[in-house]
Amino acid sequence: MFRSGTFVADHVSPTTPEQVQPNGVDLTLDIVFDQLEPGRIGRDGKQIGDRAARPLEELEQKAPDTYYLPEGAYVARYNEQIAIPDGHIGFVYPRSSLMRNSCMLNTAVWDAGYEGRGEGLLQVHHDVEIERDARIAQLVFAEANHEETYDGSYQGENVD
Repeated sequence: MFRSGTFVADHVSPTTPEQVQPNGVDLTLDIVFDQLEPGRIGRDGKQIGDRAARPLEELEQKAPDTYYLPEGAYVARYNEQIAIPDGHIGFVYPRSSLMRNSCMLNTAVWDAGYEGRGEGLLQVHHDVEIERDARIAQLVFAEANHEETYDGSYQGENVD
């Protein structure tokens, strides 16, 4: 069973009333990264390739605090800190406004016990402008049976 947006909001910080939806909480864009170097995923571990934060738009005719993203793939970090509660699993889905602008957000399962500020793969299939702090995704929780909670290398990621 999926949980209500109000329940999810209790595990997301910070949130505004506009972010709380009937079945989840909207996540907002913090930073967009360009992947600079290859990473590696092996049987015995992983290495994340170097990346750099994209600059915010500085052109006079563009809105400030806006990312202009040409076609390509980017890593998008969310503003909100998430804590997936015991007995639950988290899924992040793109908001429909991304898809309607030829963009897609791919994410992984967020296990019970995960805490941090997650990231997603933002695929841009046609140039787009996205303001910083814009709502780009929705986090939903489903009840789940599990024997352990997450304690992997991404625990506490991107927490200042």
